Amino acid sequence: MVQRVTEVVGTHPQSFAKAAENAVTIASKTVRGIKWFRVTEFEGSVTGEKVTEYRALVRIYFDYEEKGHA
Repeated sequence: MVQRVTEVVGTHPQSFAKAAENAVTIASKTVRGIKWFRVTEFEGSVTGEKVTEYRALVRIYFDYEEKGHA
């Protein structure tokens, strides 16, 4: 088996976990065969003294499909 990896950034106004979940949910709409993911970085935006956005950099691992061998 061979897998491919792509990185995406998910965002959410409430938490890092929800940001990571958004990344996987949105990626699954266009990427077939997702097997697992890894959160590699956390970031956030601050306005004044308040956290306003959570961001998660997520590696998505999915099966590589050779043409004619799907």
